Amino acid sequence: MKYISTLALALMAAPAAAQAPAATTDTTQDPYLWLEEVEGQKALDWVKARNDQSLKILESQPKFAEYRAKAEAILSDKRRIPTPSIQGENVVNFWQDDTHVRGIWRKATLKSYLSGQPQWQTLIDMDTLAKAEGKNWVWKGATCLKPDYVRCLVALSNGGKDAVEVREFDTATGQFVADGFRLPEAKVRLDWLDRDTLLVGTDFGEGSLTNSGYPRILKTWKRGSDLAAAKTVYEGKVEDVWAAPDVSISERGTYPVIMRGISFYTGEVHHMKADGTLVRSPLPIDADYKLVFNGKLIALLRTDWTHNGTTYRQGSLVAYAIDPLLNGQAITVEQVFAPKQGQAISEIDGAKDTLYVNILDNVRGHLLALKPGKDGTWVSTDLNVGKDVALELVSAGSKSDLILFKREGYTTPSELVAAGDGPTKVAYALPARFDASKFTVEQLFATSKDGTKVPYSIVKPKDAKGPLPVWMFAYGGFEIPLVPSYVVPEYQFWIEEGGAYVVANLRGGGEYGPTWHQAALLENRQRAYEDLFAVSEDLISRGITTPAKFGVYGRSNGGLLTSVALTQRPDLYGAIISGVPLADMKRYHLLLAGASWMAEYGNPDDPAQWSFISQYSPYQKLAAGKKYPQIFYYTSTKDDRVHPGHARKMAAKLEELGSPYFYYENLDGGHAGVANLKENAYRAALMLVYMNSQLKSESPVAAPAVPVATTAAGAAN
Repeated sequence: MKYISTLALALMAAPAAAQAPAATTDTTQDPYLWLEEVEGQKALDWVKARNDQSLKILESQPKFAEYRAKAEAILSDKRRIPTPSIQGENVVNFWQDDTHVRGIWRKATLKSYLSGQPQWQTLIDMDTLAKAEGKNWVWKGATCLKPDYVRCLVALSNGGKDAVEVREFDTATGQFVADGFRLPEAKVRLDWLDRDTLLVGTDFGEGSLTNSGYPRILKTWKRGSDLAAAKTVYEGKVEDVWAAPDVSISERGTYPVIMRGISFYTGEVHHMKADGTLVRSPLPIDADYKLVFNGKLIALLRTDWTHNGTTYRQGSLVAYAIDPLLNGQAITVEQVFAPKQGQAISEIDGAKDTLYVNILDNVRGHLLALKPGKDGTWVSTDLNVGKDVALELVSAGSKSDLILFKREGYTTPSELVAAGDGPTKVAYALPARFDASKFTVEQLFATSKDGTKVPYSIVKPKDAKGPLPVWMFAYGGFEIPLVPSYVVPEYQFWIEEGGAYVVANLRGGGEYGPTWHQAALLENRQRAYEDLFAVSEDLISRGITTPAKFGVYGRSNGGLLTSVALTQRPDLYGAIISGVPLADMKRYHLLLAGASWMAEYGNPDDPAQWSFISQYSPYQKLAAGKKYPQIFYYTSTKDDRVHPGHARKMAAKLEELGSPYFYYENLDGGHAGVANLKENAYRAALMLVYMNSQLKSESPVAAPAVPVATTAAGAAN
């Protein structure tokens, strides 16, 4: 069963560069505004020159070609687990390998899939489609109509952007539907009401989007009619973040939900009646709607909520039956599950009669099966499916209580497990890529500036004596938890060659529920950075590494994190990678989807909020006379979520200050930074040789010399 959370929505479509609000800062304040012109020729010439300089050095480093080839072989290995989505009696899967670089969307029967010998039928070949249409199509998923899943709305992205083109597809015929539903490239929010009706939010023309570039208007669109004639059922405000539908269709009926995103973490939930009128949910505005399960709405509480004299605790799951609300009756709220100390609800999914909940317990997973009782109580059963591993809910059955989930650890290969409908069994297992007995995995805790204990995990060769080269990954934002996962190729090669790999669980993430996230919001953002520095200093004080051997990596919000590390504590690190980052926090809200993140960072146009944002905004904090590590920035021209101008402008300002750096901007790839497996392998090799070149030699390899023509004065001419 599908669910949409506010986080999932935020990580989806963002506006195209041409639709960003107009700049309000003149070039006397920011001489590099021209680098925000994503496809501007001057900006692209600048990008090409920096790419050429950096890639020439990085590609010439020892083992670059070997790393690239080995990473590509791993990423395209046909023994990988084919991750499924259950659709009735079938499963669908999107698959990429060396033969299918862009990938294929395919289906098999559920029975054959669970046997381990799926009989796949290709539905869409993305390489063939891209060649026929002359587009760099990237798969962005499909929304299929229950209960037969024959008609699907397929999302296609040109180059990996969040903005997509939507086409109706028939899985029975294996063809796009002639004269079917079709939408041009936009930031689309849609779902099926029935075979001939959609609930759709898209760019309907001037004024139809929020300031963040997401749809604010939802309409019912009938088959065969012009989109312009679609009937409006909901209209939000321009100042909102988004409006989006989610429709639950099951044996119990059809339950359309309309979500209004007021901010990133606040909103309204409305239930739509058969006549199209809306009934507002009684949930508090900061509750996180998850899904509709057996006619009941399920939500997670970000703060305590008192309803009819009963208080439900922050971090809990609650439910209420929808039909009474639609009929004008009072609702009864049920407590589905309340986490204990140290626990957080990570994921939920609903099968036919069972709600599955993935619980984080000190950043490790537990899978619970919950069933509603007649008296409004819910019975919880721990399935005991793993210890000291991470779990990921993959797909739940609609015709049974089957749940498919993955479990894995840093050195434990992924397994896809079937449970809930018969005995628990491993359906697929990824072959081990390395000998896990040669490595140790340990969870440690650092003490942050305010006394908070911050967990981190370290993977290193057994009996290795420090100081070791360390590659740390961190994020610290948007309620996203970092949990154990079988190491990707670059980290595998790193630990095999004697390095240590560290994952830091900073405040701002979702490792311990809403309180852990809220502790680093807005004026408290610095806490996430203090947590990073505390973990870094702990690793150094334990003798595990030294600043000269210490590298840190983050992407997106994590790219902001590592850019802050560059400006606030350059003394701690010998190497820094900042991927698809935010960096200019004075203007982030004016660029692409940035306005939607003001609930996380604040509004820089408000002097009171800029007073705390300005204390860490990396672009404004770069300073002359300060020695910085040779940072590696990577981004994507096609990233229509986090503007590539952030990375470009940081690089340009470093040039102005005479501080060398490495830079790579992929012309495709979207916010992922890559559009296919080959590009992923290429970037992995670049990051590896960069870390090697900076941390494993007494004389780090020099970044490109700063071009004289790109000082602030030269760039502005």
